Amino acid sequence: MEAGAFLKGLGLGSSLIIAIGSQNAFLLRQALKREFVLTCVAICILCDVVLIGAGVAGMGRLIIEAPRLLFWIKIAGAGFLFCYGLRAARSALRPSAMVAGENKTAPDRKSVIAAMLAFSLLNPHVYLDTVVLLGSIGGQQTANGPVYFAGGAMLASTLWFSSLGLGARYLTPIFLRPNAWRVLDALIAIIMWALAISLFS
Repeated sequence: MEAGAFLKGLGLGSSLIIAIGSQNAFLLRQALKREFVLTCVAICILCDVVLIGAGVAGMGRLIIEAPRLLFWIKIAGAGFLFCYGLRAARSALRPSAMVAGENKTAPDRKSVIAAMLAFSLLNPHVYLDTVVLLGSIGGQQTANGPVYFAGGAMLASTLWFSSLGLGARYLTPIFLRPNAWRVLDALIAIIMWALAISLFS
């Protein structure tokens, strides 16, 4: 029973976390630039662990019953995603400034932490996926099932973010070319704007 709940949490958690989103896109970009990668990975994992645990513990019900709170989270998230999309679009127009290994305009740790937290917590889809969906399914498990289900989902997040953050270095040869950064930043801009629009569709 416990093994089944653990595997269910691992499988469902993996299917939700691997989808391309603002959090994954920002982490990938930081990993390719090799700027505070471990810090970003740790923030992603910590946020997911806390949200999954809160969801399984019953916080999902509070979000469902507080539509006004979710609405303001959508407003804040859409604004942030739109602004970062503009920033990525501007970077795509200046690929010569984005060559891998350059740190002329490297951000400081505090700004990276703030951005990673924003990408992790200002996207309402994060709450719907981790707190509401995973929380409701995990909460339906019997006996100690919720604990094992949450553990499986948390492991999925840990494995994914660690692989994405630490494995991106193998793509470095590709991103030694400015045009590769142009394509990546253009895709990130599109993803950010699409997510901002989807919050109200």
